This record gives sequence, structure tokens and C-alpha cells, in this order.
Amino acid sequence: MKGLIPNDFILDLIARTNILDVISKRVKMKKKGNNYFGCCPFHDEKTASFSLNEKKQIYYCFGCGASGSVVSFLMQYERLSFPEAIEELASMQGVRVPYTADSNNQHDQAKQIESRNVRRDLYTLMAKVTNFYQQQLALPTSKEAREYLEQRGLNAEIVARYKIGFAPNEWQLTFQHVVKTKDEAILYEKAGMSVNNESGNHYDRFRGRIMFPIRDRQGNVIAFGGRTIINDSAKYLNSPETPIFHKGFQLYGLYEAQEVNRNPKQLIIVEGYMDVVSLAQYGIDYAVAALGTATSEEHIKLLFRATDSVIFCYDGDNAGRSAAWRALNVLLPCLIDGKDITFAFLPQDEDPDSLVRKIGKQGFEDYLKSAPNLSKFLFDELLKQVDLKTAEGKAKLSSLALPLLDQVKAKAFRLNLLQRLGNYLGLLDVSQIEQLIYSSRYKSDEKKVEKAPASNMKLTTMRILIGLLIQYPQLAKQVTDLETIRQVKLAGIEIFIELLELCQHYPNINTAQLLTECIDRPFYKQLNRLATWEYHYQDDEITLIFCHTLKELYDNILAQRQDELIAKERVSGLSSAEKKELATLILVLSKKD
Repeated sequence: MKGLIPNDFILDLIARTNILDVISKRVKMKKKGNNYFGCCPFHDEKTASFSLNEKKQIYYCFGCGASGSVVSFLMQYERLSFPEAIEELASMQGVRVPYTADSNNQHDQAKQIESRNVRRDLYTLMAKVTNFYQQQLALPTSKEAREYLEQRGLNAEIVARYKIGFAPNEWQLTFQHVVKTKDEAILYEKAGMSVNNESGNHYDRFRGRIMFPIRDRQGNVIAFGGRTIINDSAKYLNSPETPIFHKGFQLYGLYEAQEVNRNPKQLIIVEGYMDVVSLAQYGIDYAVAALGTATSEEHIKLLFRATDSVIFCYDGDNAGRSAAWRALNVLLPCLIDGKDITFAFLPQDEDPDSLVRKIGKQGFEDYLKSAPNLSKFLFDELLKQVDLKTAEGKAKLSSLALPLLDQVKAKAFRLNLLQRLGNYLGLLDVSQIEQLIYSSRYKSDEKKVEKAPASNMKLTTMRILIGLLIQYPQLAKQVTDLETIRQVKLAGIEIFIELLELCQHYPNINTAQLLTECIDRPFYKQLNRLATWEYHYQDDEITLIFCHTLKELYDNILAQRQDELIAKERVSGLSSAEKKELATLILVLSKKD
């Protein structure tokens, strides 16, 4: 899809955008020396390690390794695709993105542009549906729906805040009132609002239901959850997956919670829509719910981005504990030091809605305060399966716990869990447990993602050249013989050549533009690391060091050619010209030594 937007437009857009203007609207930044610093929006921290270099137009977090240009920031922070990030930047600059036709692939180009427009039009349609449902709830014919909400204790303020409405118990009434054109009819189906029966007839998916709109981070309605009041066999019905709705990536109530407090002190994750709004009715306006699915890694990331304290609230029965255990397994690899994670289990036959009615806001919050933290819940569940009085029981605990603890990368969390396990096993030295983990671990080094700063890397000839070139693209002018460089056989040479070609094609390109040009390349992560490499050279030394390292590369080419000729001489002999070339190479390289 990137190919549909002219590269020249992308580069010009990045050139006219100041990354500081974009990031400072989302992250509080303070200037220190030549850079700006703030708390990283991509992981939790109390000390600012998120840096922004205005000169190079890039950012880097020394804590989690997040880095890139203004485009990659918007993609990660706002969860946008590449074209959507470009659209967002264009909107900030007050210009339109000039999508171009590709004569070789017009069909795909048309489909992709249609996809972009469909998202926008779906948001508009869903807003119309939401308004219709809200209007229906106020009608005299919807008395039963209003009585249901009143019975659940919801007042008009909460109903309005969450845009709760009512889908009339008619087969096509919503469709008839909302859809006015053929295009809207297509959108209505794309939004999952209609269902086809075996005869091919269309009817409204939601009928006779209290409607809970699900909103994304920007406040757009992207889906619905509907609670029946007509004793339908399905108590709750959710929208299907659509171009704008993926249930594993959304949390009901998160938008509303952050409308009340952009940075909530804590969030409770509960099971249902009614739990969220009922808690809000009692002043507990920091509850969210997964959308009819198990807690996912994306849910965890959303929660951690929004708050430092997460309370998972489940029924106290076996089903509730099983759901909590599944959530724990998703949590472990995602843990971030500084986060407070607890698991609250409600009394028998209670849910958040019913319990808060009985004990009120203060009583409910006090109940949550007594909830076990993550480590206690983890070991409580494991200890149910073993007998620590026996050596076999301790061995079983070890075999159960080690694979779980091995998933934890957060250092403080990991240390705490290892110490607890050590106490149960009678091992006081944490390193002994780490050795156990290492011994039981399958080798998977190739799957690990290196996040350490580039300054920790071994600096090879190619890394120095690429690192300096990505930070100072004007250095490409020092390379006068690209064809010779193409002959070298070194790791990273293809990346170096591609960067040189970009720099030659766009003589005034900068670091941020280079990174954006390479954002879909397999080596993008490596470039990001090298773009933030702290080389500790003086500014007036940069060109000299680049040229010196470039000479080393040329020498490498000569040495490789010499080795090839020597190997050939031993096997099949050399021609007179090759013998002369070898003699020259030996002379040149001996002078170098």
C-alpha cells in the first residue's frame, strides 16, 4: 500500500513535520542538553529515558529500545498502519495525500484505496446507528428497555456517557432508518449489522436488545454489544470482526475511563458490559471489559499503556479461576517492572454489578485492596498441585514453575518470583534457580529480539559505515565507486548499498526520511538501532572516520580478491593477466600492512 503514495510526497511531508511538535502533544518532553527527554509512552517508567533528537528528527528509549521517526511513532502510539500514519501527518500539515494509480496493478490499487475510504465511511455509518439506538431508547415504545436499565440502577447520566441505546425488536427497522443509499447498504453489511438467512433475505443482527457501543481510542464507535430483553437464547450478542473491529485489540469502557481521567490510577478488567457501566454508576469509573473473548496480549498492552495498576476481577468459582490462570499465562511475557497486578475473586454467586449494589463504592474498593498480587496467585495455584513435604513434590513444583518464570523478562518481577520459588524449594541462591531454568530451556536464540542500545554492539566495519550514513546521509557523497563496493562479500553490504542508492537518488534526504523509506524492509530494526548509536566522535571527525572506514572496506575487497586468486592458482592456475593482478594486490596490501 505504501507504493500508492509517491515517495517524494512522503519525504517532503516528513521534512516539513517537526517530530517534537507531534510527540510533545502526546508525551511531556523537557530539554536536556541537545536532546529532549520524557517518560516513555511504550513502557512504564518513573525516570525519563525516552529521548528525542530534534536535529535528526528521531526518538529513542534507553529503557525499552523503542526508536524511529515521526511515522513509526504514530504507527506505534496510535496503532496506525503506514498509510494511516501518513494520512495523519498530512492532516496535521493541512494537505491531501496524492494517491497515485499503478498502471501495472490498478486492481490492487483500487482495492487498497477503497479500504482506506471504507474505514472512514464505516465510522460515519456506525455513528448514525448509535444515534438511532439512542433515539429509540427515548421512545414510549421502548418502555421495557428503560425499565430494565432503571432496574439495574443506571441513571440518565451514565446511559448518556456510554451512549447506551436500544435496538427495536423489528426485523429491518434499524436498516430502514439508517440506510439511505446503495453504498450505505454495502457498508451496513460490512459493519456486521445485518445477517442473511438461508433464503438470502437480510435482517438486522440486533433486535430487542440494550445496545452498548464499543469505541476505539479516538472515540469512534466500531462495534456493539447487545443484551437481550426479549429472552433470546443468546443473552449477549456481539458484533462480528469487521474492517474496523478486532475484538482482541479493544477493551470496552477504556475510552470512557480515559475521558474521566487520561491517566487513571488503576483499571479493573471485568467480564461484561453491564459490570462496567454499573461500577461507573457507583463512581468506580475505571472498569473495562474484554469483548466476549479471553484476555489477549494486545489487551495487556492497552492496559499497561493506560495505567500502572491493573486488577483482574473474576468470579470466585472454578470457571473464574480458570479464566484468571489463562490471563496470567498471557501476562507473564508482557510484564513490565513498576506495574501492580492483582487478581480479585468475588464471593460465590456474585458479579461486580451485584456486589457493588450490596456493599457500595467504598466496600467494593476495600474488597479489591485485599486481592492477592500476581506472585501470590501464581504460587497459590501451583501449590495446590504438589506436596512440598516430599522431594518429589518439590521437584514437581520446580517443573511446573520454571517454564512460567522463564517467560518473565521484567527484571524486578523475575527476581521476586525466583526468590519465592527458592523459598519453597529451599534454595537461597537465586542463581541456582536461574541455572535450573537455563538447563530446562529449549534453545531459541534466533527468536530473540535484541533491544540493547547500539553502543553495546560489536562495531564492525559495516556497522560503522551504516551507522554513520544513517545519521549523516550527506556522507554518501564520499562514495565515488559504488560498483566496486557491490563486489564485496560482507554481512550488511546489501543494506549499505541500498542506503547509498537512496541517498544518491535523494541528495538532501535526512535520517528520519531514510528510516521511513526503509520502514518495511527486513533490516529496519537494525537501522533503528544504528540511528541511535552513540559513537562519541567529534562532529569535525565524522567525515574523516567515515572515509577511513570506507578505505578499510575497499581494502577488504582487495583482500577478498587476493584470496580468490590464490585459491584459483592452487586449483587450476592463473592466466597471465590474473598473475599480474595478484602480484599488484600483494604489493598494495603489503604496503598497507
